[in-house]
Amino acid sequence: MLRVGIIGVGTVGTSVCQILECNKDIITARAGIEIRPVSGVVHNLAKKRDVSIKLTDNVDDILEDESIDIVVELMGGIDEAYDVVKKALEKGKAVVTANKALLAYHRYDLQDFAGDTAFEFEAAVAGGIPIINALREGLSANHIESIRGIMNGTCNYMLTRMINDGVEYDVILKEAQELGYAEADPTFDVGGFDAAHKLLILASIAYGIDAKPEDILIEGIQNINSDDIEFAKEFDYSLKLLAIAKKTDDEVELRVHPVLIPNSEMISKVDGVMNGISVIGDKVGETMYYGPGAGGDATASAVIANIVDIARSGKRAPMLGFNKPLETGLELANIDNMVTKYYLRLDVEDKKGVLAKVATILGDRDISIKTMVQKASKSNTVNLLLSTHECKEIDIKNALLELKNSGVVKTTPAMIRIEE
Repeated sequence: MLRVGIIGVGTVGTSVCQILECNKDIITARAGIEIRPVSGVVHNLAKKRDVSIKLTDNVDDILEDESIDIVVELMGGIDEAYDVVKKALEKGKAVVTANKALLAYHRYDLQDFAGDTAFEFEAAVAGGIPIINALREGLSANHIESIRGIMNGTCNYMLTRMINDGVEYDVILKEAQELGYAEADPTFDVGGFDAAHKLLILASIAYGIDAKPEDILIEGIQNINSDDIEFAKEFDYSLKLLAIAKKTDDEVELRVHPVLIPNSEMISKVDGVMNGISVIGDKVGETMYYGPGAGGDATASAVIANIVDIARSGKRAPMLGFNKPLETGLELANIDNMVTKYYLRLDVEDKKGVLAKVATILGDRDISIKTMVQKASKSNTVNLLLSTHECKEIDIKNALLELKNSGVVKTTPAMIRIEE
């Protein structure tokens, strides 16, 4: 029998206990050994929880218990969780975590520290979708050319409602909070940081890139408005928050931001709170992974899958799926050198010569206009909604700065990248 201690018996921890109990027979058959949750750590012992295991508020009751074989870390956070995981590994206990923030900052040093001790983390990315296993094992024969993922259900729900039902950002944010999809402080989700943590984990497995959140481009959905939605509809785009990893020669782009993506793309059809991840391998081509990215049972399913893997194979190494650099000389790309298409929203004065000035500023930086729509706005201004042909990121940034200071653009220009 394998004995499991759970640090953090909240929504996911409770589901882990319940699933191990109600699906005990089939899990035992698949694992080849009984898996039993025996104790859990909580902050508040007075709070009633629907579990039958022994509860404590002292993490050492699990870490120092020699009878516990596997520690499941569901406490969240970074620093305290890091200390707990290191101590568990130091004690020779296998670890399963769903903590994406911990891994975004400490995945490489934890892999070194774990050595041959099993350390699994399927639930840290996209909840119930087995994307870690797919990248680390199922696609191990491939050079990964790109990863594009909708990995935050809160943002995807909000954007889906804005597109399908015409709901404004502030209204849908409040609704998402009332439904429990968004926190009281939603910055981590709507600002793109949650998706960025997950992207960094996938990029490590796919490319061996050691980057931190501070090293990559992260933008959220806070500035998207109804004009952007109308433009997307008119030109047959969906609007998504995408986490993107893309390899070109010896560089890898890592970025999280809203994109306009053609409705013909498979990933554009992932709506609501669901997650979807597209992976392109040099041999297999495109594979697509779809499912619930959060929720107690979905995330617990991934946690238990890792426990079953450990039960089957005992010690597993390496954690990220490789023992040496996957590709020598591979570096993080400078986003300023990225080449793509762009959508711009400009609130400009409604007078003669303005369009010519805008076109001149863009043209001086080798940015050509592909499509343009003019919409009435407030107070003697109009909104120019335009898309460009391919150009460099640094050129569009400089053009936006010049437009902002031109005297004809009345508010800060808005930009969304087009991913085709």
